[in-house]
Amino acid sequence: MDTTRATRRLKISDLLTRADIAALTRRSNLAGAWAIASTWGVIALGFAALARWPRPITFALVVVVIGGRQLALAILMHEASHRTLFVTRSLNDVFTDWTCARVVWSDVARYREHHRRHHAHTATELDPDRSLTAPFPTSRAGLVRKLLRDLCGWTGLRRMLGLFLIDLGVFEYTVAAELKRRPRAGRTVLDYAKEGARRMSGFLLTNAVLAGILCATGHLWVYSAWFVAYLTTFSVFVRIRSLAEHACTEASADTVVNTRTIRAGLVARATVAPVRVNFHIEHHLLTAVPYFRLPELHRRLRARGLIIEPPSYADVLRLVTGSSGS
Repeated sequence: MDTTRATRRLKISDLLTRADIAALTRRSNLAGAWAIASTWGVIALGFAALARWPRPITFALVVVVIGGRQLALAILMHEASHRTLFVTRSLNDVFTDWTCARVVWSDVARYREHHRRHHAHTATELDPDRSLTAPFPTSRAGLVRKLLRDLCGWTGLRRMLGLFLIDLGVFEYTVAAELKRRPRAGRTVLDYAKEGARRMSGFLLTNAVLAGILCATGHLWVYSAWFVAYLTTFSVFVRIRSLAEHACTEASADTVVNTRTIRAGLVARATVAPVRVNFHIEHHLLTAVPYFRLPELHRRLRARGLIIEPPSYADVLRLVTGSSGS
């Protein structure tokens, strides 16, 4: 059966009853609180391990773990931008903003506006995230070079410079690789400085609080693992997550072919696929489904033959380098 062609003629209302949709879109404050608390719990354990065993191998392992949890914080922000992390609006818009988004130099409100355009124009020229996947497919050597730039911190430094200029108001807000200059419109240096101070204050304050807590424990130096992870492993995981979801998919208005669901094992969930973000077709089909119900939506769609067996992240890496053997 050509399930792709069959699915193109369907809407989510054709796939699920109203009762199904109501059940799948039911949110939970408890589940949202657990997601945030468990993410910070793992980060705290990483800091504690590094303080207890201050060795290079421990530092390297903690940087990997923290990079994965920094991506988890970004994904929790993504959930809150859809208002699916919590039932309560203020918990999505304010609590998640300060406990998840600001500390990784983002914010829920600006991300929400940007991300709406991604969902409205996925895989088209109007998709604001298109530059993240446009370079693919590439050669294996090309992908290795990109990942090495991520791992050595070059990508992270460029990202921080871009965010700095975005917060100043020099460029428009984006989470993608392209920067679009904002019209100057008679703005003065003082105007840029004021906007920068307002925009960057959340990032600086939350990181100061994090460093202050570590300082109070007598281990300020372990904050370096957070900063190194932000520059290195976080960049690697963001890249792999982004290309796995949309790279080398069909330029079509059909979610089933312009988006990809990926199979994620324990290592993937700890690094590139936190908070069930690998169920990406499901998310694009019904954005109101909270993260913890995405596996159930996946099972229902698989049972109807509408989604095939997902590839692994390793499969996708082979695909985007033209080495899948197909």
